[in-house]
Amino acid sequence: MRRAIYSKAILFVTTRRGTKNKTDPILWVSFNMLMILGIVLLLAACGSHSGDSDGGNSITGVMPTDSISGTVKFNGTPLAGATVTAFVTNTSSVYQVMTTDANGNYSFSLPAWSNKSAYADYHLWVNKAGYAFYPSVGNGATVTRADHTGQYMGNGITDIGIYFTVIDYAALPNAHDPALPNSPLTGANFNAYDGSNPLVSLAATGQTTSYVSGDDASKQKGVVWPGIRFTDNQNGTVTDNLTGLIWLKNAGCFSPTIWSNALTDVNQLASGICGLTDGSSAGQWRLPNINELESLLDVSASNPALPVGNPFTNVSSGIYWSSTSYFGGETGSSNAWAIRFSDGRYINDGISNLKIGSNNAVWAVKGSGGGAIKLQATGQYVVFASGDDGSVQSGVPLTYPRWVDNGNGTVTDTITGLIWLKQADCINQSWSSAIATVNSLASGQCGLTDGSTAGNWRMPNRNEMQSLSDRAMNNHADFFDHTYLNWNNTVYQAAIFTNFIASQYYWTSTTDATDTSMAWTVYSCDFGLYDVAKINIGYTLAVR
Repeated sequence: MRRAIYSKAILFVTTRRGTKNKTDPILWVSFNMLMILGIVLLLAACGSHSGDSDGGNSITGVMPTDSISGTVKFNGTPLAGATVTAFVTNTSSVYQVMTTDANGNYSFSLPAWSNKSAYADYHLWVNKAGYAFYPSVGNGATVTRADHTGQYMGNGITDIGIYFTVIDYAALPNAHDPALPNSPLTGANFNAYDGSNPLVSLAATGQTTSYVSGDDASKQKGVVWPGIRFTDNQNGTVTDNLTGLIWLKNAGCFSPTIWSNALTDVNQLASGICGLTDGSSAGQWRLPNINELESLLDVSASNPALPVGNPFTNVSSGIYWSSTSYFGGETGSSNAWAIRFSDGRYINDGISNLKIGSNNAVWAVKGSGGGAIKLQATGQYVVFASGDDGSVQSGVPLTYPRWVDNGNGTVTDTITGLIWLKQADCINQSWSSAIATVNSLASGQCGLTDGSTAGNWRMPNRNEMQSLSDRAMNNHADFFDHTYLNWNNTVYQAAIFTNFIASQYYWTSTTDATDTSMAWTVYSCDFGLYDVAKINIGYTLAVR
C-alpha cells in the first residue's frame, strides 16, 4: 500500500489496513492534531524543496487538491442527510465527512498529500440509518471491496474482518502542480437500498416432495424455474434459462485435476476443443464460482443432483471444483470450495478440497446472466490465482453496509430483501420441531415487536440460508455477532444478529433427497451446506 510520510511523529500512530493491527485509542486522540501538524510540515517541506520533481512535475509550496462530487439517490430520488466519508488509505484515517444536501449532492476538495513519490489514495463510502449503498463511477476511479478491519477496536477480544464496498480514488499524476489542474471527478454516485428494492431474486431449490408442513416443498419459495430450464445450443454449449449462464455441454471433457490446473484448463478453452463450435476463444470461459456451481443443482435429484432431462453429457457424481477459495487470509488459501454432485454437499474436509493435492472434476462456464434471476457475487475479492473468483467477481456485487436493523427484532438483507429473525439462538430443536415452532412464531416471541403473526415466518430453504454468506469472511458466526467500536468506544456497527452461535449447524427446510432422514444445514462458521440427521438438535434462523 502506498503511504504518504509526513513526519516520524505521524508514522507511529498509523495502522496498516488488512493486517488487523490495533491502534491505541490514546494515540487516535492525538491523531487529528498530528494530522494537522503533518500537513503543516508537508507544506513546509514542499516550499523548501521546490526544485525537486516527481514524474516531471515540480513540487510547489501550494497544497494541490482534487475535486470529487456525486449524488446519493434512493429509487431515483435524491437522498438528503446521508454521510459520505473520505478515508485516506495512506494513513488509515478519515480525512473528512460530508452530508448530502436536499438534492442528494456532496462534494470534497481533497489534498493530493504527496511526499515526492506517494500520491494520496482515498476510499469513499456512504452511511445513513435504514439504508445500504452501492457506488457507481466513471473514469478516474474504481469501485472495489476493501478490508477496513484495522481502523476499529472490535470488542477487545477478537478481531473480525469488516469489508466495505467503496469508490477508490487515487490522486492524478499531475496532482503535485497546481499549474496543471486535474479534471474534477464528478459522478461519484451512490444508490441506496432498504430491502424494498432488492438486487437479486433467489431461485426455488427444485424440491417438490414435502416431508412436513412448513418445509421447503410445502412453502415453494423462490423464483419458479422456466418451463424449459436448459437449452442445448447445438454448438457444444448449454444455456441455463434460469440464470442465463452458458455451460460447457460436456461436463467430463477435462480430466480431474488440481485447482490451479483447473483454472488454467478452463481459461484456455476455445472453439474446437471439447466439442465446441461456438466461436469462443481462449479467455472467455471460466471456472464457476461457488454460487454459479450451486445454481445448477436440483436438490430433489441425486446421482447427479441435476434437473431430470438436462442435456449435459458425462456429468460426474463426484466432486467439482469452484473458483472460490476457502478463506485463508489475504495472503494465501490452501483450500477451495467444491461441491459433490451426487447430492449437492459442499466439500471442505481439508483433503478433498486441497488446492495442490486434490484431483476434482472441472466444468466450464461463461456469460454474465440475463436469465430469470441474477446470481449474487460470492463476496470474494482477494485474488489467489489468475481466473479465480477474486479476479473475476462474477455476479451482483454486495452492498455496504448491506444489513438494515429494523429495531423490532428483525434484520433486512438489502441484497435479497428477505427479513430475518435477529435473535439467532432462540430456536434450538430437532428439524420437525423447529419447523413447527417457526410456523407459530409471532410478535412477542424471540425478541420480536414487529406485529407479525403465526404463519408469517418460515424456516429458510437451502437457497435462502446460503444467500447470507460472504465468502470474504473466515467466520460468519463471529462476524454476525460482532460489534465494531470507534477509537472512542462508540459503536460504529452493532452486531447484525444477536447470539449467532459459532460452530453449530443451522437448519434449512430442504431435505436431502439421497437420504430423507437428513436435512440440509449451513455450518455457522464457514456457511458450507452439509446434511445432518433430522433428529439432531440444531438452531434455526427464521425468515419471511
